[in-house]
Amino acid sequence: MSNELIFGFHSIEAILSTTPERFLEIYALKGRDDKRLNAVVNEARKFGISVQFMQRKALDNKANGEQHQGIIANVKAARVLNERDLDEILARESTPFFLVLDGVTDPHNLGACLRSADAAGAHALIVPKDKSAKLNGTARKVACGAAETVPLIQVTNLARTLRDIKEVGVWVVGTAGETDTELFDASLTGPIAVVMGAEGDGMRRLTREHCDVLVKIPMVGTVSSLNVSVATGICLFEVLRQRNAQ
Repeated sequence: MSNELIFGFHSIEAILSTTPERFLEIYALKGRDDKRLNAVVNEARKFGISVQFMQRKALDNKANGEQHQGIIANVKAARVLNERDLDEILARESTPFFLVLDGVTDPHNLGACLRSADAAGAHALIVPKDKSAKLNGTARKVACGAAETVPLIQVTNLARTLRDIKEVGVWVVGTAGETDTELFDASLTGPIAVVMGAEGDGMRRLTREHCDVLVKIPMVGTVSSLNVSVATGICLFEVLRQRNAQ
C-alpha cells in the first residue's frame, strides 16, 4: 500500500479520530506553541506516532506549495472503495442519498463537494475511476475532514453504475443548463442520486442518458454558470430541505 501526505488540521484530526493506525509520521512547525497544535501532537503521541518538528522552510518544501497550516502527516493511503462498497451502502440505507461527479478533475472542487456532501447528509460520493480528481492531500484539506466521513466510491463504468442503482429504486437527477425544469420545482425526495457534470463540459452523453430527469439552477444575474462545487452545494441542500419537509 502506498503512502500519502496529508495537510492541515481538519484532515489530520479526522484521520486521528477514525484510523490512527494509518499514521507513519507527523511533521510540525518548530517553535509554534498553541493549543490546537499541542492537542494534535499529544493525541498522536498517545498512539505512538512519531512527531518531527521542522523549520518553516523545510515544512514548506515538504508540502511542495500546498497550504499546510504548520502541520503535515505521512499516512498509509486509504483503501480505494468500489462497486462492492456501494452495494453495501444500498443494502444498509433505506433511503440512500448519493452525489455523483461525472469527470470533475480539480481536487479543490472534489474536496469542496465532499464537504458539502457531508454537511447535507449524503451517504456516498460516486466518481468514475478514470478522468476524475484523486483524493489527494489537497482534496482532503479542502474537505476539512469530510473525506474521512463520506465514502468516495470509484466505479469502472459510471453509466452502468447509474443503471444499476436505478434498478434498485434510486431516482437519478442530472443537472443541465438547457432543461426547462428548475431545481426547486423538482421532486427530490426518496432514494436519490444527484449528478453533477465536469467543470466546463458538463455531463457526458451516456451519463445524461441514464438520468431520470434533468434540472437546472435558476439564474437571474449576469453570470451564465456557477462553479461546480457551488452548484453542488445548492443542489444537495435542496434535497436535504425536501427530505426534512416530509
